[in-house]
Order: sequence, then C-alpha cells, then structure tokens
Amino acid sequence: MLNLIAISGSLRAASTNSALVAALAANAPADVIVEIYDGLGRLPIFNPDDEGERTPPEAARLIGMITRADGVIVSCPEYAHGVPGGMKNALDWLVSRDAAVGKPAMLVHASPRSLYARAALAEVMRTMSFAMYEEMPLEIALLGKKPAEMEAILSEGANRQAMRDAVQGFSGFIRGR
Repeated sequence: MLNLIAISGSLRAASTNSALVAALAANAPADVIVEIYDGLGRLPIFNPDDEGERTPPEAARLIGMITRADGVIVSCPEYAHGVPGGMKNALDWLVSRDAAVGKPAMLVHASPRSLYARAALAEVMRTMSFAMYEEMPLEIALLGKKPAEMEAILSEGANRQAMRDAVQGFSGFIRGR
C-alpha cells in the first residue's frame, strides 16, 4: 500500500485545484491511499529562526506528513505568472529538512493556462531535491467552472480513468526507485 500526500496550492473555497486533489484521492487505485494536506492557510510565514525545537505545530505537521509519505502530489494555481505565496511558503518549511530529498513528487493541473507556475514550481521542487515524476502529466481543465460543473467534469468516466492512470503511473515510478 502506497501512502501519498496531495496538496492544493489554493486557499479558495471553490478552488479548482482543491477539487482536483479531492477527486484524485477519491479515484486512487485500490493499492494507494491519497491523504489531502489541508493546512496551507494555517502555516505561519517561514522564518529560519523558528526551526528545530521552535518549529510551529502546523509546520511540524506538514513536515511529518511529507516525511512519512511515499510521494507528494501538488495541484497549484498560477498568480501573476508565479507560484502562490502560500504554496511557496509550505515548500520553504521543507528546505532545510530531509523530507523533500529524493521524495517522489508529481504535479497535476486544473488549468491549461498555468504554464509559468508549472515551470517555476517544478524548478523549485527539483532544486529542493524532490524526484519529479513528469512522464504522465495530468491536466483536467476546470478553470472558471462552478463547483457543480467541476463535480460533473471530474465524475466523467474518461477523467476518472485519467486520474487513476496518472496515480498508477506515479505509483510505478515510486515503486521502481
């Protein structure tokens, strides 16, 4: 059984990225558990002075979840051609830890327009020594959709299969390491 952590880089209540990670968790293959990290908005701004014994509880929770996970899935919006501050802040909490080193990671996308953030996020994660899985990218276009529309799109058989296939491919990448 593989244990994966999924993180949405968006704090919006009706986030397309959050909807996508929730659907991934619900459609994961039987031999994979996808747990969603929901504390992005509770993380304090990273400060190296607050590491070690002073690590805030929410940061410690994130670090622990990443450390214990077999892999990480991230779905992140693009703000002003960049990675949202909350997502970058979460990654900053991992920089001086071993949690990211060699940890398999996959990016999934809820918008075909997030090209700058995709590249920037992948670069940051590679720099942090995440092992990026890029063979089978998953993109399900949800941009501008209302929650009911997102649910309908994510429930379509082809999209459910695409999610299962992406997670299965990522699982094979993890197991083959």
